[in-house]
Amino acid sequence: MMSVHSFRGTRMSGTSAFIYMLLSVYFAGDVVGYKPVIIVHGLFDGSRELAHLTRFISKSHPGTNVTVIDLFDYEASLMPMWKQVQGFKQAVRSILQNAVDGVHLICFSQGGLVCRGVVSTLPDHNIHSFISLSSPQGGQYGDTEYLKYAFPKFLKRLVYKICYRSVGQKLSICNYWKDPHHIDQYVKGNDYLALLNSERLNPSAAVWKKNFLRIKKLVLIGGPDDGVITPWQSSHFGFYDENEEVVEMKDQDVYVKDVFGLKTLDARGDLVVCVFPGVKHTSWHSNEAVYYDCIDKWLT
Repeated sequence: MMSVHSFRGTRMSGTSAFIYMLLSVYFAGDVVGYKPVIIVHGLFDGSRELAHLTRFISKSHPGTNVTVIDLFDYEASLMPMWKQVQGFKQAVRSILQNAVDGVHLICFSQGGLVCRGVVSTLPDHNIHSFISLSSPQGGQYGDTEYLKYAFPKFLKRLVYKICYRSVGQKLSICNYWKDPHHIDQYVKGNDYLALLNSERLNPSAAVWKKNFLRIKKLVLIGGPDDGVITPWQSSHFGFYDENEEVVEMKDQDVYVKDVFGLKTLDARGDLVVCVFPGVKHTSWHSNEAVYYDCIDKWLT
């Protein structure tokens, strides 16, 4: 069943980390090695912001081939999600083809939803671990700095008036904006998240589910002090009901009905939830404690 980890922020000492690295090198040797890691950035950032995460991986798993996809970065991250999915699929194709034993995917914030689109629509992929780092998998509904940048004159209660129109769906944020007070309009007007969740008719749902279930591990990381993902439980597929009360993942239709494979992954023992307090949204990928407690163990 689902593995849930809650951490307060343990950190390896310099000596412990060095010993860990030596043991990793010894046991990895030239026989097994480490699977390649692909990292996908979030909204309004790019490869530069992910330098710490790359360094953590190289330190704990020496010799790992780490690729940060430098695509749709910064303001270009506002491009429609399906356009980004197509671009990232092309970018990772050769890496997947050359990785006999599979790859690990680490996707931050909006990038986690991009990666979910990639995993769902890429047939015969060999993605081993899909690590979703503070990503609004359940949707987004909150007044944040990111929202104000895209819609400076709108409050969250009014954003649906733009997002659920065709012009709004040309912005990535609108592709996963989920207003709990206007669900009917969300289902009708959302071209991305509503399709991934089969909340609107999706003829490809069975195929997408089969593709999604090819992953060997789904790791969901988030925490109550994030400050951007709203509600923060969305990083674990929780979301608001019509009264803005949080409904946890296991009570969501996407889990109960096993729409795209969450319940199956859980039954397989391949669904991991990591709750980590005290981390702001822009610090997840640079926090060493988060890396060692929530990510490192899955990159073998």
